[in-house]
Amino acid sequence: MQKKRIAIFASGKGSNALNIIDHFSDHKNIEVAVVITNKSEAPVVQNAKNKGVEVICLSNESAADASLLIDICSDHHVDYIVLAGYLRKIPAAFVSHFQDRIINIHPALLPKFGGKGMYGDFVHEAVLANEEKETGITIHFVNEQFDEGRILAQFYCPVSIGDTLEEIRKRVQQLEQRYFPIVIEQTILNAIE
Repeated sequence: MQKKRIAIFASGKGSNALNIIDHFSDHKNIEVAVVITNKSEAPVVQNAKNKGVEVICLSNESAADASLLIDICSDHHVDYIVLAGYLRKIPAAFVSHFQDRIINIHPALLPKFGGKGMYGDFVHEAVLANEEKETGITIHFVNEQFDEGRILAQFYCPVSIGDTLEEIRKRVQQLEQRYFPIVIEQTILNAIE
């Protein structure tokens, strides 16, 4: 069987992207084909290159061009898209082309604390301000609306009185590192069967 190929879209440090690259580095059915970023100065660029993965840097204007994104993914024989800290809205025509094949991670328990502008520490700050008793991650398919696609999995961690933003961020990142690659793998393998 030919390996299923992933394009990772990332905008920042790339800790999730690198974890995914490592997870699939010797996988018999799945491989990372390319990392696409809209920030040429982001740490993920050099970090992914150091792992031997091709990186394509796009301007924000180009990242909004669905036809260009489809062409890039077609040229790299991409089957699935994984959003790992990618801070641009995915064009609707691209979402349609890769229907139920774009996987995103969100650092909260959707539908809470999702939507435009809700990413990273903004989410954790909202969790603290709302005095939530738990938070976590949501791994979901992408549709045309921010953070509203079908949920694939959620994983929880507690929020205690007196927790700092840094403590919550660390707990959530531990969940991301542990579960994101596994859910991607299960989603792709289940689609193959």
